[in-house]
Amino acid sequence: MSTIKIKQIKSRIGAPKDQKSTLDALGLRKLNRVVERESTPSVLGMIEKVKHLVIVEK
Repeated sequence: MSTIKIKQIKSRIGAPKDQKSTLDALGLRKLNRVVERESTPSVLGMIEKVKHLVIVEK
């Protein structure tokens, strides 16, 4: 599997609770932080849920 880099670019303030917990599950707890994750279907689904708060680099 390939890895992808995920960066949080927008604040979680005002986001619904499920989106905040999705960011936590991805490992994004602060603004402008970058994490590397495997490109699995579950991770891609989480990214799709919070795509307005993050950017993805391959």
